[in-house]
This record gives sequence, C-alpha cells and structure tokens, in this order.
Amino acid sequence: MNTLFDKIWDSHVVQNVPDGPTQLYIDRLYCHEVTSPQAFEGMRARGRKCLRPEKIFCMPDHNTPTHDQDKPIEDPISKTQVETLKKNAEDFGLQHFGMLHPKNGIIHVVGPELGLSLPGMTIVCGDSHTSTHGAMGAVAFGIGTSEVEMVLASQCILQQKPKSMRITINGKLGKGVTAKDIALYLMSKLTTSGATGYFVEYAGDAVKNLSMEGRLTLCNLSIEMGARGGFIAPDETTFEYIQGREYAPKGEDWDKAVAYWRTLKSGDDAVFDKELVFDAADIEPMVTYGTNPGMGMGISQTIPELDSVPEAGRESYKKSLNYMGFEPGQSLKGTKVDYVFLGACTNGRIEDFRAFASVVKGKKKHPDVTAWLVPGSWNVMEQIKTEGLDKELEAAGFEIRQPGCSACLAMNDDKIPAGKLAVSTSNRNFEGRQGPGSRTVLASPLVAAAAAVTGKITDPRELVN
Repeated sequence: MNTLFDKIWDSHVVQNVPDGPTQLYIDRLYCHEVTSPQAFEGMRARGRKCLRPEKIFCMPDHNTPTHDQDKPIEDPISKTQVETLKKNAEDFGLQHFGMLHPKNGIIHVVGPELGLSLPGMTIVCGDSHTSTHGAMGAVAFGIGTSEVEMVLASQCILQQKPKSMRITINGKLGKGVTAKDIALYLMSKLTTSGATGYFVEYAGDAVKNLSMEGRLTLCNLSIEMGARGGFIAPDETTFEYIQGREYAPKGEDWDKAVAYWRTLKSGDDAVFDKELVFDAADIEPMVTYGTNPGMGMGISQTIPELDSVPEAGRESYKKSLNYMGFEPGQSLKGTKVDYVFLGACTNGRIEDFRAFASVVKGKKKHPDVTAWLVPGSWNVMEQIKTEGLDKELEAAGFEIRQPGCSACLAMNDDKIPAGKLAVSTSNRNFEGRQGPGSRTVLASPLVAAAAAVTGKITDPRELVN
C-alpha cells in the first residue's frame, strides 16, 4: 500500500479488534457547543475524567452571534449551548476559547492558525467539516457525539479503516479559478456520494501550487463528495505556514518535527484503492444550481437538461430546480441576487477577504444586496485591520461582522429569509440550510464579490484585471 494515509493511520493503531473496528489513538479533539453536551453528560454519569485534557480544545462557533458579542445571546437555545460548553470545559479542566476570547473563532479556522493542527496527527471533532485540518497533512475526520465521549474518556476511538483514493489535478488553474472552484468541480464530476467510504489524498501541480488557505478550503469540502476525509501531503508550503504559530514546536523540537514531517508522503510505489486524474485547465469559476453541493457547473455553462440526468434521479432533480426557481437549460449569469455571504470554515480566512476586496475595491455594493462579511476568527479580523482591508471594504459599502459560523447554517441570527437567493462561500446548499425557505448558490469569494457589486450572478473574470 505505502500510502501516506496508511502511514499515519497505522502509526496510531492501538489494537485491531478481530473482525471488528480499529482502536485508533487521537492526537487532537476539538469540541464545539452543538455536538458535545451529551458526551460530557455521559462522562458525568459514569464518573469519568478526561484521560488527556491537554489534547482537547473547546470553543463555541455555530451559535455565536456575529454582532454585539459583548451582550447576552438572545436566542435561548444558542445561549444555553454556549454557556453549557463553558461549564463543561471548566468542570473537566479543558482549554476553552469563549466568545470575545482573542483565540475564538470557527474551530476549523482556529486549529490551523494557532498551530494546533499539525502534520501526521489524527484529529477529530463532532463536526463533518473536520476534514479541513487534512490540509496540514493530518488524518482528520468528523465523529458523532457518542464517539466524542469515547475520545474524552480514552483519547481513542473505534473506527473501520476507510479505503484510499488519490485525486490528482494536473496543470495550472486559470484566471479567477480558486480552490473552492476545484472542490465544486470535483463534486460536480463525482457527485455527493462519489467518494463514499474513501479517504482522499489530493495531489498534482494544481494542488501543490495552492496556498495553505486554498488547501484548507479544498480539504474542507471533501466530506461533500461523501469522503470520510481529505488531506494533502505536507511540504515547504505547510512548514512555512506552521512555523512560529503559537502551539507549533519551537527550537530543536521544530527541527525534529520538520525532519519527521518530510517523511509524510505516499511512496512512489503506493497503491490506492481508486485513482482519479483531472486537468486544471477544464475548471472555471463554479456555481451550484441545485440543493446539494454536487449540483454545480462552470459559470459560463447552462443547467443540464432533464434527459441528461439518470432516470432514477429525475424526480429529485425536478424538485431541486423547482425549489431554487431555476429551469433546465438556463444560464445563471444575470440572475438577481438578494444576499451575499463571505465566511464559514470554507472561506472565512484572510486570503478569502483579500480576494473579495480585490474585486470590490473602487466599486460600490449594489443597493439591492445585503452582504454579510464574517471573518472565521478574531485573528482573521486582526489581519483584516492590519492590512487595511476593512477600510477598503467599508469604502465600497460593506460592513465586517464579528467571527462565527454565521449564515453557513441557520443556528444563529444570520438567516437568509424565505425565497431570497444568496450567493454563499459556505459549504452546503441544502433546502433551508441558510434559513427556512432560503435559496443558496455556492461559489468562491471572487464570484460572491462580483455578485455583491453587480446585484446579479456575474463571472468575476469580467471584473478582475
């Protein structure tokens, strides 16, 4: 086999259960407020303590309001969940970065930027988009609440070993094409179940040439192809990103760590259960037209005709287009946009704000568009201010909100109203995901920015020099 996935997985095996799952050691557990309360209650009921509390980090993100965070949360459920996480962290002696803490933010943005997520690690969280941390060269995946309890108690988890897949993207990305477009393109080709049962390693020149933040975006969306997770072998880009971060190794420990990290790659003779190869030149800025992330197309294309859809899926296809208010054969260019959302664990990093600002600089937000620009962490907020992006964005008529998951999912105040169309940089476009009855077109920060200033779905290549 000799794949990187095998190397990391096998080095974390505590024992193999005969005819059963693997007992896998976990290096890092992240806890947020939505999927952890029952796990902590289970620990209390059994009178257990956390085996390795120093390996566990907690922070609220899903329910966090993105304005007036210094005031009590109004929604009673959100308030209870956020307060419960704080109490659980205190009771079990865990690191907790609460609201307004300088290290708070979306857990999948904060982990890499603090140097908590490192190459060669096994990383879990009760959240499907834990695959994000795979960009660091780690085996990272989402787990259920009962499994969160398992890790709290034993720092181990019982898991069946997934199969391995390598997706290679050769060549160079074109103008205006981002990591988000790679992910949406792959989903449009593989569908939302095409990688089910696999752990995906991304490779090829187009992947190697991505920045660390682009890699985080790509790995974030692995789960939307049905994969258990996705990762990229660590290289100089990874090491440069990690060096000097708060929890990264220092001094001699750094040298030792990098020497080990350099060994983390698939062998030349590595055999994968499945191999797929794509050409970067075939990818253009992407948009979704349906109600799952696999229903996507290049922005210059038209929605597929019904007869091109396999017969078994035609009814759900029609239902999806009906919900979105679109027709087969329709181009989405020129479609009126009501809301634009920049943020989420998919595209809430500094590079995403730079990209958005590069399009809107010197222009004005369209008067009919409501735009929510939400940094993924307080650290990103600081970078925005340090680089003066806040001034550029404000001059164009945009306001920057406080960090949180925001309009990615309808668990906080930032909900898209029923019937309204949002161009969103988040990761899911399910019915009602951004608010009951809301309609979502997933896209990159460049496409979102183009929509924000034109008031309609627009190819960003028309606005970027």
